Amino acid sequence: MQLHELKPAVGSRKERKRKGRGIATGNGKTAGRGHKGQNARSGGGVRPGFEGGQMPIFRRLPKRGFKNPNRAEYAVVNLETLNRFEDGTEVTPALLVETGVVKNEKNGIKVLGNGSLERKLTVKATKFSGSAKDAIEAAGGTAELV
Repeated sequence: MQLHELKPAVGSRKERKRKGRGIATGNGKTAGRGHKGQNARSGGGVRPGFEGGQMPIFRRLPKRGFKNPNRAEYAVVNLETLNRFEDGTEVTPALLVETGVVKNEKNGIKVLGNGSLERKLTVKATKFSGSAKDAIEAAGGTAELV
């Protein structure tokens, strides 16, 4: 095969419909909009979520609770994931992002006490659960708030 022999896959290229260009095109006169009605008019149609005058679903369903836009979302790290680091390592939020333990820091990092820690580490984070702090100190490390 050579460059001048290349052709697109069959059915991958499609010519656009030229509306309102004569009766023979099959899209003349009303240009595929049918006769009269809301959708035949210029600027016609209904807004998203409109159900023909029936009470829309977003108004039928009950609204509950409150979503706080200022809520602090912490990236969570469990103790068992900290075992990947060598003894004596200073585990910082930057190191956790760099090694791919957390994708992004968001509003900080919270260390939870899930699993067991077998390494002596200096862990720096925004928050610690009580059990996580106890476990880090029991393993001979320190838990420092950033």
